[in-house]
Amino acid sequence: MSLYLWPEGAPFAAGITGEDQPSITPYLIESEQPSGAVIICPGGGYTRRANHEGEPVAKWLNSLGISAFVLHYRVHPYKHPVPLMDAQRAIRVVRNYAKEWNIDASRVGILGFSAGGHLASTAGTCFDSGNLAAEDPIDRICSRPDLMILCYPVITFGEYRHQGSQDNLLGEQASEELRNQLSTERRVTPDTPPTFLWHTMDDASVPVENSFLFASALRKHQVPVELHCYESGRHGLGLAEEHPEAYTWPQLCELWLKKQWSTNG
Repeated sequence: MSLYLWPEGAPFAAGITGEDQPSITPYLIESEQPSGAVIICPGGGYTRRANHEGEPVAKWLNSLGISAFVLHYRVHPYKHPVPLMDAQRAIRVVRNYAKEWNIDASRVGILGFSAGGHLASTAGTCFDSGNLAAEDPIDRICSRPDLMILCYPVITFGEYRHQGSQDNLLGEQASEELRNQLSTERRVTPDTPPTFLWHTMDDASVPVENSFLFASALRKHQVPVELHCYESGRHGLGLAEEHPEAYTWPQLCELWLKKQWSTNG
């Protein structure tokens, strides 16, 4: 059952349909100790949210002992900053209900595919510690994710951009200033969360340079990063269960998650 992020109505909502009301679908695990949690942002070029990058990924995370939440964020015709507001709110909501859902509020990550990877990387580079003066107590909670998992992500709106994602998020006449502002490799700081990245070298939709740029920025700022590149594979592989090489990324990510949360959790 999905939970609206703003039960009384979301900011900038154009109507009252499900498309206008962002939500999260919880996939909670049962555990003796509070578990980590990951918010999942499916891809879709900021026009849709791909199903194969939602529930199957949540169930994989559950198999690792991690609670998961699939984010139904708003897409075209909504523009920036609406999707980012939805992602930030999702992080705050999960932390707000952490005790009720048996989640460790200090272990809340975000995972995104393709354009959902851009959204996740934006949440991980454009966060705040909460507004202590806010009337809504959820808005007083920090929106920084504790880690990021970025799968063949859109990162830049520069030379290696995915034009469709840029147009849908920023508009076809987006200024250079706005494109630079939302190129998340430019927003990395030492406070950016540790990140796991994977991509295929011949991705024909989102060039692998997107992951290279983000990994390089993380390294420059001494943020822990792990990057895996596969020689070949189409865009949008999801869990890649049938791919002869990329099927290993969930296993590699599992090891990385255990290392991150055993160190930082």
